[in-house]
Amino acid sequence: MKSFLPWLFALALLGGGILLFSANQKMARETNALRDETNQVQTLRTELEQLKTTGSPAQAEQIAQLQKDNQELLKLRNEVRQLRDDKKQFAQQAQAAQVQAQTAQAQAQAAQSQVFSLSTNLQAAQAAALDPEAARQKMFRERYGLAPATPEQQQLNTCINQLRQLDGAKQQWALENKKTANDTPTANDIAPYVGGGAIPKCPAGGTYTINSVAAAPTCIIRGHALPQ
Repeated sequence: MKSFLPWLFALALLGGGILLFSANQKMARETNALRDETNQVQTLRTELEQLKTTGSPAQAEQIAQLQKDNQELLKLRNEVRQLRDDKKQFAQQAQAAQVQAQTAQAQAQAAQSQVFSLSTNLQAAQAAALDPEAARQKMFRERYGLAPATPEQQQLNTCINQLRQLDGAKQQWALENKKTANDTPTANDIAPYVGGGAIPKCPAGGTYTINSVAAAPTCIIRGHALPQ
């Protein structure tokens, strides 16, 4: 019995060594597998980081296209903003131009009214210069609210006033040319002394006779005569 104990002990040691060796081999295999898995995980992490950084060619192309589209969008936004600003500026300019046009139109209308008023005043002044008696009577009638003169009265007033002009021109001619009361001038003689440089015509169609310096000029129309 005692002779078997060393062999049993040796067998036990051998079995323990075999078990230990087997366990070490298994641990080594598991360690290597774990190392390989760790390396794979690290590799995957590296590839993932690279993918995040650079991405695949297709992704890089998509990213470049997106960046390009983003730039185009920003450009379009700027153009739209510029168009809005231009539209606003044009609207302001158009409004200012419209105001200027309205102002110019108002000024033109005021100027036209002023020209019409001046023309009316000029015509009245010319009529008064040619026929002061008629102008005086017209003013008198307007002042006191009297009825306007009839066409016949106006013609009479104009003719009488022109007879006065002829008589004044004749007297001026006689004074400057040292004529006597019995001298009779022609129409050409006294024309330079008449306003307008020409012998006027009776508005009723009558004919004037100048007569001598001492006699008043006459008209063939009845009643067209200077007061005595």
